[in-house]
Amino acid sequence: MRAAVLHETGQDKLEVLDDVEASGFGPGKVRIRVRATGLCHSDLSAMNGVLPQPAPFVPGHEGAGEILDVGDGVSGLARGDRVLLCWLPACGTCPACRRGQTQLCLAGFLNAGTPNFKRPGGDVFGFAGTGTFAEEVVVDARCAVPIPDDVPFDIAALIGCGVTTGLGAAINTADVRAGSSVAVIGCGGVGVCAIQGARLKGAAQIVAVDPVASRREAALTFGATEAVPPDELADAKQRITAGEGFDYVFEVVGKSATARTAYETTRRGGTLCVVGAGAMDDHLRLNMFELFFDEKRILPSLYGGGDVVQSYERAIALWRAGRIDLANLITHRVRLTEINEALDQMRTGTSLRTCVEI
Repeated sequence: MRAAVLHETGQDKLEVLDDVEASGFGPGKVRIRVRATGLCHSDLSAMNGVLPQPAPFVPGHEGAGEILDVGDGVSGLARGDRVLLCWLPACGTCPACRRGQTQLCLAGFLNAGTPNFKRPGGDVFGFAGTGTFAEEVVVDARCAVPIPDDVPFDIAALIGCGVTTGLGAAINTADVRAGSSVAVIGCGGVGVCAIQGARLKGAAQIVAVDPVASRREAALTFGATEAVPPDELADAKQRITAGEGFDYVFEVVGKSATARTAYETTRRGGTLCVVGAGAMDDHLRLNMFELFFDEKRILPSLYGGGDVVQSYERAIALWRAGRIDLANLITHRVRLTEINEALDQMRTGTSLRTCVEI
């Protein structure tokens, strides 16, 4: 079986090998033939060590495909079922799940520490317990979410992470109010979905902020009312809000510097929604007076801040109704053997989402 492997954290290229085997199949597990996977910035963050992940590992966590086999004890799934992969499945029994905060369930994170591939030289991990840059993957049955027949694999793959994260940040976490002003800092695939979510909620002004011109242009087609480079954000704040600041600011980069800018761009009493996944040693600094005096809400949003299966269903319904554009999120397509081209597209910002067809 072919898979793209990162041998050591910090390497910038993957090696596509044909001696990888999906392992761990048994009770409670399913084997999936991956048909499409998206390249998410979190994959790059795991490769460079920003996000913790044991190596060697197969990146990829935004995927969809067909079930090849089901293990004992698995119900509701059968061979041939079309599914998307959920990298953060809910166990249903932990305190977070019982409170209804299934996106905070830790069971899925524990999967990242268990190898689910092997090579002649030893075990190989799958990023976030999945590893969709492979022809096949074995995962817990809870990671396999059935999709309707009319949802293409490439669209389903995007819903498995970027779409759910971006839409959910605006709809679930921030709960954007109609008529409000919004700024989105970082307009890759997730940021563009946050823009679409803010548009759905009725935001009056949506300013897209990104250093890459092509992304700014794309953001306008997804619902942004204007798009500016970072050095023009202060001017946009002055023009649109008379200097007060935006009602909602979404940080979709994952760096303390942009989070600090986002905080300063949020009005007093407004909402800063942190969507980007950053490093453990990158600290956001706030002084205690401003924290008290400005009364700004700081809301982190993990995987869209809501029940992910319900979020998947909502995204499919909105896509079917033409209320959100998912097809045009895919700006590039590559084969698995071209995965390093996709990595370069992500690093340079030339892509919103690259679909890897496997």
